[in-house]
Amino acid sequence: MQCPMCNVELTPTVRHKLTVGCCPSCKGMWLEARELGELEDEVFDFGEHAKGTLVVDATPTADKCPACRAALQRFRYRFYDLQMELCPSGHGYWLEDNEDTRVLELMNREEQDLKRKLRAEDRWASLLKHMRSRSFFDKLRDLFR
Repeated sequence: MQCPMCNVELTPTVRHKLTVGCCPSCKGMWLEARELGELEDEVFDFGEHAKGTLVVDATPTADKCPACRAALQRFRYRFYDLQMELCPSGHGYWLEDNEDTRVLELMNREEQDLKRKLRAEDRWASLLKHMRSRSFFDKLRDLFR
């Protein structure tokens, strides 16, 4: 496969436990469709349903898919300020140098935010349960006697 930016042959390289096609010239990388999910799963444990929308605002580019040579589409990754490209036929994603590390950082932050929200919901549920308990109402009634 050829780099969509430099037309140089992509070389297999291990990045974050995945073997991906990397360009020795621009350091960009090609991730097959499943590999982006595997990369995210390195730091995100809540499942695919909790990741949110992947592609936002896709627009065609002049760059070609290394697998089928169709025009790649540039998009915002999961509503973040990270731009990457995808093959409209579903072959994969083109990431520029170190964008894979940025994906990991964003997904790690997303997981931490989700954990924080779940802890807050648990505390709120516990407080509501306590407020509905018989002893709480007895104490409250005693205050107004």
